[in-house]
Amino acid sequence: MAAYGLYTHIRANRIRSGFLLAGLFLLVYVLTYAGALMAEAFSGDASLEWLLRAAGRDLIAALPFATIGTAVWVLIAYRFHQAMIDAVTSGRDVTRNEEPRLYNLLENLCISRGIAMPRVKLVDSDALNAFATGLNPRQYAISVTRGLTEHLDDAELEAVLGHELTHIRNGDVRMMIIAVVIAGAISFFAELFFRMFFQSGIGWRTSRRRDDERRGSGGAIFAIVIAVVLIALAWLLSIMIRFALSRRREFLADAGSVELTKNPDAMITALRKIEGRGELAGATSAVMELCVDNPREGFVDLFATHPPIERRIAALVHFAGGHDPGPIVLPPPASEAEETSVPDEAPPPSPAETNEGGKPFLPEHSPLGGPARDAPGPWGPRPPD
Repeated sequence: MAAYGLYTHIRANRIRSGFLLAGLFLLVYVLTYAGALMAEAFSGDASLEWLLRAAGRDLIAALPFATIGTAVWVLIAYRFHQAMIDAVTSGRDVTRNEEPRLYNLLENLCISRGIAMPRVKLVDSDALNAFATGLNPRQYAISVTRGLTEHLDDAELEAVLGHELTHIRNGDVRMMIIAVVIAGAISFFAELFFRMFFQSGIGWRTSRRRDDERRGSGGAIFAIVIAVVLIALAWLLSIMIRFALSRRREFLADAGSVELTKNPDAMITALRKIEGRGELAGATSAVMELCVDNPREGFVDLFATHPPIERRIAALVHFAGGHDPGPIVLPPPASEAEETSVPDEAPPPSPAETNEGGKPFLPEHSPLGGPARDAPGPWGPRPPD
């Protein structure tokens, strides 16, 4: 079905995202099968057909463990993801008294649309970025860096807050956190099942007893190749699914910010200021995927989770009628400006302020109260004694 209008695009994107998320769960079972196939191949040579059947039986036996393990992984993320993100970014909750400007801007946006107010968090970093977190209304929070509050004016900061609030409204935050968790589970299960099959040999011994007379030979190397391909394919597909989930949502969040603030120029200038300045020191790739911008350069741009700033601005100019001021140079932080500033020197006196001897005139009255000796009288300089 074709999508027309912002909300239709959002609804269509949710449907696609649901299928993509289901695909991530499916990749967990693909990885489990690959691990079982590799374990069968290493357990002893056999025909490829026998090894594939044995790995299938192992997969059926392991399905409950893989499903329960994935569910536990998601539950751990549900309960502790915010604490882990705060530990990585050094984010902290702030109140209206601590950050009245930031708090009031977000509250006004929420009131204008009847949205529940998320928690406000401040990250002590000079980087310019922001991100939303949470899996339900009680957990939702918007984190903003100190650098962003210092370099953006009220309209620009409001546009960024509208961007993150749109992520929450559209269910993007919940979807992205689950996607990151499941993608991490794929790596976790790879190691788990390799250890289980290599160390304990669960599954292949039963298969060997059943089909010992029809094992054959020559298929182990092919089974290993197939298993390696499946593992690589599962890893690549998990990355591609995360890209597909994130990139499309950034365009919709930019559009949602304009819909909330009615100010496309503010969103464009905010993106220009954030451009190339959003890298959070010490933040993991999973955290950077949640941010307004996830800067990547050169070859790593192939694995970027966010569309380039230029494309996002071009979309706002084309569809929202905004104006692009081009790259923006920001002044250095106040601390750096103080270190590099040179003490002001008193300018030399101008010729009109000096007498014939080059000496500067004193004030009309000296500090002691009498007329200054070199001060000019009403008909010109005083004659010498």
